[in-house]
Amino acid sequence: MKKRRSGHKLLSIYTFLIFIIIYLPIATLIVFSFNNSKVNAIWQGFTFKWYLGLFKDRNIISTMTNSLLVAAVSTLIATIIGTLAAVGMYKYKFKGKTVLDGLLYVPIIIPEIVMGISLLMFFSQANIPAGSLTLILAHATFSVSYVVIVVRSRLNGFDPSLEEAAMDLGAGPFQTFYKITLPIIAPGIIAGALLAFTLSMDDVIISFFVSGPGFTTLPLKIFSMVKFGVTPEINALSTIMLIFTITIAVISEKMRLKFSKNQKK
Repeated sequence: MKKRRSGHKLLSIYTFLIFIIIYLPIATLIVFSFNNSKVNAIWQGFTFKWYLGLFKDRNIISTMTNSLLVAAVSTLIATIIGTLAAVGMYKYKFKGKTVLDGLLYVPIIIPEIVMGISLLMFFSQANIPAGSLTLILAHATFSVSYVVIVVRSRLNGFDPSLEEAAMDLGAGPFQTFYKITLPIIAPGIIAGALLAFTLSMDDVIISFFVSGPGFTTLPLKIFSMVKFGVTPEINALSTIMLIFTITIAVISEKMRLKFSKNQKK
């Protein structure tokens, strides 16, 4: 018993240290975003001026709007394509399905710089000018795989007899999908969409290759600002993005719990 208790204590201490290593830099960034000094190493009082300055900066507002636009449209495209692909691959068997399954993981496992260069070459050969369109297509491309994987994980617990019962009662294929399949896999679709949205809002490397000179996203703006040194404005920007990401995660978890409770009822 003593050995087991000591083992639990060591595991708890180890876990605590891991969490400190992960979250202490984030906490430091948040704290210094309210620092009255432009030098991050010295604390000189509490202030909101860096946040107020951000909302008055037209370039920041513009890049934030661009990021939201790209993330929203690319997420919509990736969610529709990914959901249909996941349902089709789950239900039907066809030649080359195993190969296609493997190819789905390629955008996830290959380095982002390779993905960015390949998309840049493709858009260049297709004579598509770099800008909002190339960013949307690029973000939708690497997000589709994530949506497919999340939705397919939801489909693994799906009972096909529910669809069969609906069709036996006179429902057509579309009506069965809309009223039976879609509500059941909805938590997976929402989770995949939120993941795609977050990845799009956070992307730097791929966006760097496919964005045009007249269209910049917020992560690229932050990256360009970091080149001249980490300032309180960057800390404030990063804190806002962190709060935004946590809010999405909380909403996603609440929706998942709500769907789970409704299904149990």
